[in-house]
Amino acid sequence: MNPDVLTLTGVTVRLGGRTALEDATVSVRRGAFTGLVGPNGAGKTTLLRAALGLVPLTAGSVTLSGGGAGYVPQRHEFAWDFPASVQDAVMSGLVRRIGLFRRPGVRHWTAVWDALDRVRLGDLRKRPVGELSGGQRQRVLVARALVVDPAVLLLDEPFTGLDMPSQELLTGLFTALARERSVLMATHDLSAAAYTCDRLILMNRTVVGEGPFADLKDPGIWMRTFQVGADSHLLKTLGLTAVEA
Repeated sequence: MNPDVLTLTGVTVRLGGRTALEDATVSVRRGAFTGLVGPNGAGKTTLLRAALGLVPLTAGSVTLSGGGAGYVPQRHEFAWDFPASVQDAVMSGLVRRIGLFRRPGVRHWTAVWDALDRVRLGDLRKRPVGELSGGQRQRVLVARALVVDPAVLLLDEPFTGLDMPSQELLTGLFTALARERSVLMATHDLSAAAYTCDRLILMNRTVVGEGPFADLKDPGIWMRTFQVGADSHLLKTLGLTAVEA
């Protein structure tokens, strides 16, 4: 069996006349929690969208093995002011499968309720989404991605704007989900990624380094990825010390 559930090989993406990704090769292993880290503009969101077929590839290929992919976008991309209940928002993840003008059946609602139970929101399924807290909204988006029973879950900055209890709850959820189905998470939270993800992929429009955090202790890799100097606070946060020549 292929150990990788998702593989992007030599992927190049040009958007609006600029290169967003260049010759990026990324693999997501089965049953692994993989963190995708890099500075703003590094191409993390573009890579996730390329994996989903939402942006055209200039070069390279994407291979998804053993099932589909579920996507959790950044929270601001969802219309929270739309008059919908929590369960209706999760059901929207099945629209492409059911058909735009067909009514969902019992099995579809069962999948929605199972997904909501998985993210601990079953008791709020009839609440309007506009009344939810930030952490609850993030869990709605996770349930919406889980409802299609994906082989890999793609998360785009899931911790942005959340308080620490919400971040800790989600971290536990993502860790558990990664054992059932692979998880690839783009994040700015370097400390959390370093100590909770099985593997890290360091990106700056291409892959600069990858592996478990224990194998990424060379400060130079982080300096090249984030374009920072030897005295950067980033290195100190990660417990790394650069030795200047």
